[in-house]
Amino acid sequence: MNFTPFYLSLKIAGIATIFVFTVGVVLARVLARKNFRGKGILESLIMLPLVLPPTVVGFGLLYVFGQNGIIGKVLLNWFDLQVVFTWMGAVLAATVVSFPLMYQSASAAFQNYDGNLENAALTMGASKFKVFWTISFPLAWPGLLAGLVLTFARALGEFGATLMVAGYIPNKTETIPLAIYFAVESGRRETAIVWVIIIVVLGFSAIMWLNWWSKRTIMKV
Repeated sequence: MNFTPFYLSLKIAGIATIFVFTVGVVLARVLARKNFRGKGILESLIMLPLVLPPTVVGFGLLYVFGQNGIIGKVLLNWFDLQVVFTWMGAVLAATVVSFPLMYQSASAAFQNYDGNLENAALTMGASKFKVFWTISFPLAWPGLLAGLVLTFARALGEFGATLMVAGYIPNKTETIPLAIYFAVESGRRETAIVWVIIIVVLGFSAIMWLNWWSKRTIMKV
């Protein structure tokens, strides 16, 4: 049995999670305690992939990052880089689809502690960077970790947008969800069952670990 989909899925989900975590935390921290005109619209756009069908998200990405798309044409002509129908397209799809989960968790985490702690540190001369790393980030960490785990699990199970943007290319864009779908389509039920078991175990393990860590943290407090 070829385990390339397993390693490829971990690679794609891992890269997408790193990017989503970094951008999601920064964006959530910037927007968490600020109110401005259009904030509701911006947050609605950020959360939109969570409620749209993955195929719609994939079509939008294909339209933008395709060879004739606005960004896709620039990447191809200027950098000779093609995103669609490559593993990078799968990373892009997983990133966009899982981003709302990270942003929502991070936004809630940054709003659930007393902001006066940050203000006190700032008035005592601490820089915003130091306040973030010594106060904001540690206080928000439980919520950020929850978002991190959910983001990885969502990226690992992404199917619809990935199929639209990356396509099905064995050993190149064949993630576990795609391997399951096309194994069933080709009548290889035993192979599909193996992949189903693997991805269920991965997802279940991630959620179980998160629940265990959350209960352990609460007991310590």
